[in-house]
Amino acid sequence: MSNPTLRDLTGMSPDPAPISTSALVLIDCQQTYREGVMQLEGVEPALEEAAELLRRFREAGRPVIHIMHDAGEGTPYDVGAPIGQIADVVAPIDGETVIIKRFPSAFEQTELDWELKKHGVDNVVYGGFMTHMCVSSTARSAFNKGYANTVVAGATATRALPNPAGGEAVPAEQLQTASLSALADMFAVVVPATKNLPD
Repeated sequence: MSNPTLRDLTGMSPDPAPISTSALVLIDCQQTYREGVMQLEGVEPALEEAAELLRRFREAGRPVIHIMHDAGEGTPYDVGAPIGQIADVVAPIDGETVIIKRFPSAFEQTELDWELKKHGVDNVVYGGFMTHMCVSSTARSAFNKGYANTVVAGATATRALPNPAGGEAVPAEQLQTASLSALADMFAVVVPATKNLPD
């Protein structure tokens, strides 16, 4: 293996967690990422994949937790406005937990850890937005708390960012690949799609 990950080198499992032992955490699947200044490249296919992920967890009767980011009134993350609502294709149903966060990590000053412990869950599967920001921050926090993470790459997306070294912006596709690779090095098993998750 020419480029082993830290997971490989430390003997961590390369296998994604089965749905039957996992909770699903959908991060910031909000309308703001479908339109306007925060619209993400590839957001619609990612939401379709997130909807398939959600369908499988619902069919299996497994815990589903929806995360919403709130940055306050008038911002692109105003949960009191249509722009801040969860996208219709992955909208919560009765019995599913919705947690509002104010930091990139969904564990920071929220009840997420308590909710997962309430369900007796050690394995967490993620989809949502943005890959480089809140998905990454949440998965890293979860890893530090002892959870085993699986990220479904097809259910995530991000946007182009300015290059702090100058020159052209970092393309969304490049940032997406780098963000998922960084997670897969240690913090999570990353699979391409929902179909790669065992029941």
